[in-house]
Amino acid sequence: MPEDSALDPAASNPTPSNPTPSPATASSPMASNPSGEDLAGRVRAALAAVQDPELRRPITELGMVDAVAVAADGTATVRVLLTVSGCPLRTTIVDDVTAAAGTVEGVGAVRVDVGVMTPEQRAQLKEGLRTRAVPFGAPGSLTRVIGVASGKGGVGKSSLTVNLACAMAADGLRVGIIDADVLGFSVPGLMGITQAPTRVDEMILPPVAYGVKVISIGMFVQGNQPVIWRGPMLHRALEQFLTDVHFGDLDVLLLDLPPGTGDVAISMSQLLPGSSLLVVTTPQSAAAEVAVRAGSVATQTGQEVLGVVENMSWLELPDGTRMEPFGSGGGARLAARLSEILGTPVPLLGSIPLEPRLREGGDDGVPIVVSAPDSAAAAELRAIARTLASRPRGLAGLPLGITPTRPDPAP
Repeated sequence: MPEDSALDPAASNPTPSNPTPSPATASSPMASNPSGEDLAGRVRAALAAVQDPELRRPITELGMVDAVAVAADGTATVRVLLTVSGCPLRTTIVDDVTAAAGTVEGVGAVRVDVGVMTPEQRAQLKEGLRTRAVPFGAPGSLTRVIGVASGKGGVGKSSLTVNLACAMAADGLRVGIIDADVLGFSVPGLMGITQAPTRVDEMILPPVAYGVKVISIGMFVQGNQPVIWRGPMLHRALEQFLTDVHFGDLDVLLLDLPPGTGDVAISMSQLLPGSSLLVVTTPQSAAAEVAVRAGSVATQTGQEVLGVVENMSWLELPDGTRMEPFGSGGGARLAARLSEILGTPVPLLGSIPLEPRLREGGDDGVPIVVSAPDSAAAAELRAIARTLASRPRGLAGLPLGITPTRPDPAP
């Protein structure tokens, strides 16, 4: 989305969403009279319930409420500053402000005057939002970071990632996804995202779909253009996603990792030392054997392996019987092998059936937990999501804050 220039006429002469007076003067409704001061304060307090749809923070905290006044006839006039001109969510913000201000007793009508932040105001906003370079990598971060890994492609790792995220969001969690499979990005299509991220100077606001904030390199390339990058560029891309994208406060951040144990998996462990891994396989022995390598990398990175998910486990036939087109037992064998290698229990968290609606949801950009919530696959995905969300966070990669002391010498 293009940003405003200080010379942009739209920035200095914003068009109000409703017919409104000119900006505050001594004789305009924007100038609060003594009888309206209390009402104006109550209107401003009510506006604290309005959140920016992208930043997910109250507009009063973001400095977006520039002025509030209530005239003698009960008409409240609110001046709202958008971060950029041409904001696609302008109508949503105006409607939310109108509704919130209209709930205040004594307010008979609401006018919303829409303007645009100055470069200085945007800089203040950005400074207030970005407090650390990699917020999810800080020792005190409360966000659970989970990398979804696999040994090979084609096991449904990306589909699993988006469905787990949507299931968690439906349960009320604040969830984000980083499509870290830079060379084989697919998350935007799986979630039906066509909207480009919003830019505020160097800061990027991720699009939101089904309550999940999403960022992918696919949002920055034209059509199906391939991304041909070497290792250092892949590391830089992940680093920029973590530092330049404003996710806000998240309960869970999922990273859809590329298959195997390459550069991105190593970068994740370096940039997010407290992150965990979830390993995906199919029942096929060959897929499970390759996935052992994806999970055993945790022995070198110090990450915790939360568990194994077996995808495409069976296909239910019209007569109610099950067919196992890819064999059986791969997930259980993988979990047992990783438990042996890591020296700690690695559970099989669930087995997801092969359903046509799962594939159809991916093609249509509507994950199955949204499109067919009563299906067997959706039920299994929700159960796995709730298990991950409720599991206590381990200490892998986290500083213990213990200071060694020298014992006093014996008398």
